[in-house]
Amino acid sequence: MSTQEFSEFDFFKKRLGQTERLLAVKQQQIDSLLEITRAVNNNMPITALARIYENILHAQLGVTKIALFINEADDSWICITPGENIESILNYPVHKRFSQFHSIMPVVALKDEALAGFEYLIPVTHKKEPIGYVLIGPFGADQSDTKEEKLKFIQTITNIIVVANENKKLFKSQLDQLVMQKELKLAADMQNMLVPSTLPNNEKIEAAAYYKPHKNIGGDYYDFVNISEHEVAFCISDISGKGIPAALLMANFQANLRTLITRKYPLPQFIDILNTKVLEITKGEKFITLFIATYNYQTRILTYVNAGHNPCILFSKGQIELLDLGCTILGMFETLPYVNFGEVKIEPDAMIVLYTDGLSEAANNEGKLFEVEGLVDYIQGHNELALPEFNSKLLDRVIAYKQDTDFDDDITLLTLRIK
Repeated sequence: MSTQEFSEFDFFKKRLGQTERLLAVKQQQIDSLLEITRAVNNNMPITALARIYENILHAQLGVTKIALFINEADDSWICITPGENIESILNYPVHKRFSQFHSIMPVVALKDEALAGFEYLIPVTHKKEPIGYVLIGPFGADQSDTKEEKLKFIQTITNIIVVANENKKLFKSQLDQLVMQKELKLAADMQNMLVPSTLPNNEKIEAAAYYKPHKNIGGDYYDFVNISEHEVAFCISDISGKGIPAALLMANFQANLRTLITRKYPLPQFIDILNTKVLEITKGEKFITLFIATYNYQTRILTYVNAGHNPCILFSKGQIELLDLGCTILGMFETLPYVNFGEVKIEPDAMIVLYTDGLSEAANNEGKLFEVEGLVDYIQGHNELALPEFNSKLLDRVIAYKQDTDFDDDITLLTLRIK
C-alpha cells in the first residue's frame, strides 16, 4: 500500500469512526426521547420525569449544572431539579426576568451574577406564553456532537417535560371542573328535593310557586307543611350565600324547621329555637331571612312572624296589607332582641303573595327597582287570575321591567289563595 493509499485509508477510517460515534450519540438521544415519552405516557409524576431528565443531561451530555423551572397551577414558578450548587437560585424570579426571551440565550448576555455557573437559558413557550425555563451549565468534554446540536436536543426533551406538566395541569383542571359540575348537579338535585313537589289545590286553599336560582344553586327556600287536619304552615326564606354551602345550609334549615313546626310551639318560641339552631350550624357566619305563617282552617286565623324578610303581601276585599311584624334576621344574635308576631283574620278568597328580594329588587336600565309598589300594582290588577297564570304573568312583567338587564339574584315566588 502506497503512502497516499494509506493516508486515504486512515482518513476514511477516521471518518467512519466519527460517523459511528455520531450515530451512537443519535441512537442514545432517540432512546432517551423514548424513555421520556414512555414515562409521560405512564403518567409518572413530574418529580420522576425531572429525575430522568437530569440523568440524561448529566450522563449523556455531561451538563454539570441544571435548573428547570415550571409554572405551577397557582402561577408560581418552582425548580423541579434541585441538584447541587443551585440553592442560590431556587427562589429566583424567573418569570419576571426571563419572560421577554423566546429563544435560546447565552447567560452571559443577561449580566446577572446570580446566574454564575450557567451558560445557557432555554425558554419553553406555548402560544407565545412562557410555560418553562431551564438554565444549564457547561457541557462535558465529549466532542461527538456540536454544541448547537446538544442545545437542540436539550430544548426538545425540555419541551416534552414542560408540556407534559402543562397537560397534567389541564387534565387536573378539567377533572376538577367535572367533579365540581357533578357536585353542583347533586346540590341542585338536593335543593329540588327540599322544596315541595306538589302544592295544594282544594276547596280550602290553593297554592302555586316559582323558583329560579341565579346560578343553578341558589339560597332561596320555600315550603308548605300540613301540621294537622285543621292547620297548615307555609314559609319563604333567603339564605346568605350561593352554591353548595347554601344548599347544605338549606338542607339543615329545612330539617330543623319541619321538625320544630310540627311540635306546635307558639311562633315566637319557635323562632327563638330556630335561631339557636341556625347559630349552631353557621357559627354566626351565615344569615337567614324568613317569613313563616300558620293558618287554621277552622278559626281562619293566620299567625305569622317576619324575621327580616321582605314584607309579604295580603290582598283581601280589595285592600293591601303588608305582613311585616316579627324580628331581626336569624343567625346574627345568640338571643333575638325581640320577637313580635302578627295575627290576621282571613276573609274568603284572600290572596297572600310571598317573594324574595330577587323579585322586588329587580332593576331596570336606570337602576330603579321594581320594589313592593310594583308588586302591589300588579296584584291589584291581576288577582282574579288562576295562581299559575298569576305567577307567570308577574314574571313576564318583571322581565319586561328589567328591559335588557340580567337578573343578579335568585327569584322565588309563593302565592296562596285562601278560599
